[in-house]
Amino acid sequence: MTSRTAIVTGAARGIGASVALRLAREGHAVAVLDLTEEMCAATVDAIRADGGRALAIGADVGDEAAVAAAFDVIEQQLGAPTILVNNAGIIRDNLLFKMATADWDAVMNVHLRGAFLVSRAAQAHMTRAGFGRIVNMSSSSALGNRGQANYAAAKAGIQGFTKTLAIELGRFGITVNSIGPGWIQTEMTAATAERIGVPFEEMLTQWAGQIPVGRVGQPEDIAHAVSFFVSEQAGFVSGQVLYVAGGPLD
Repeated sequence: MTSRTAIVTGAARGIGASVALRLAREGHAVAVLDLTEEMCAATVDAIRADGGRALAIGADVGDEAAVAAAFDVIEQQLGAPTILVNNAGIIRDNLLFKMATADWDAVMNVHLRGAFLVSRAAQAHMTRAGFGRIVNMSSSSALGNRGQANYAAAKAGIQGFTKTLAIELGRFGITVNSIGPGWIQTEMTAATAERIGVPFEEMLTQWAGQIPVGRVGQPEDIAHAVSFFVSEQAGFVSGQVLYVAGGPLD
């Protein structure tokens, strides 16, 4: 596999950190991007301890100027990026009648505006290289989930964004796909358990009982899927939404 420069947003922890580690182990130089460089330190240290090459980048993906500055640093220190994983995300869960406008806007800003800004910046490097891989993180919540009108709408939007970019960018050797994780054991899902007042271990047991394979997912399960989508061998797979959920989803 050709060694390339990859960017993983929201890579300080959870799914993003696991994806960053996986890509580094496959020989790619990885820009670990999150809100601050300090937040990225643990992921970068883990990659370097494993013999990989990584760079901590602090940037708000919803801030156009911050994204542009981040890309300048990445290109100078790691090289032109041709792999992008748009994983940055937040939750601001509530029922619709309780949801603050600010919480709606915050979720849209990170998930949709962030994916747009980072993808737009990345495609310039990819089109020049004649090769690119973009993986956008959606969610099973895109199909609808109580208390997540903002998050579900944003993740459904990610899927439409993915399919459109696949149409626009395919002629340049760029594939664009989306992954929809199901129940994955992360700090974000722990926050969901806290929101609804259920102990996290109890919730994990409940989830596992509803999943055909009999367990909840781990961040590494998502990293495996990303590894396939960004590979050179996946050049004829584009515009797809893959639910990694331990069973079929409608």
